[in-house]
Amino acid sequence: MPFQGASVLSLDAKGRVTIPARHRDALMTLCGGNLVLTTHPHGCLMVYPLPAWEPVRDALLAIPGIDRGSQDLKRLLVGNALDEPMDASGRVSVSASLRKWAKLDKQVRLMGLGKYFELWSEDIWEQRQTEAAERFQSGELPPGFESIAL
Repeated sequence: MPFQGASVLSLDAKGRVTIPARHRDALMTLCGGNLVLTTHPHGCLMVYPLPAWEPVRDALLAIPGIDRGSQDLKRLLVGNALDEPMDASGRVSVSASLRKWAKLDKQVRLMGLGKYFELWSEDIWEQRQTEAAERFQSGELPPGFESIAL
């Protein structure tokens, strides 16, 4: 099941976020609620169902070389990955270190992006959306989007 859509959520006092009900059953079926949270180079967190994360992790670790760039990405993505199961209420703990990385405060935005989710600070998300809209209104499209008709 591809995950899509956005939800504005709150972090509770213990640093937990409740996964929206519309995604919980699919996540329980897909991975028994076993999720992996890790940092994203764009300043948010990625939330993967464990089976979707494993091939990404394995592909990252299979990249040869010890050059600084590839090692930095491995450290960022794999080194910060944490296994976090959903509890019976559909809540997931977000560690203090991951909350700090993504500058998560009380209000967060969970974005479904196919096989995983992104978890953003609501303030940063709004800023990024404004910047993206300005770029696209000026005609700037990322590679591969030129031929897509909406």
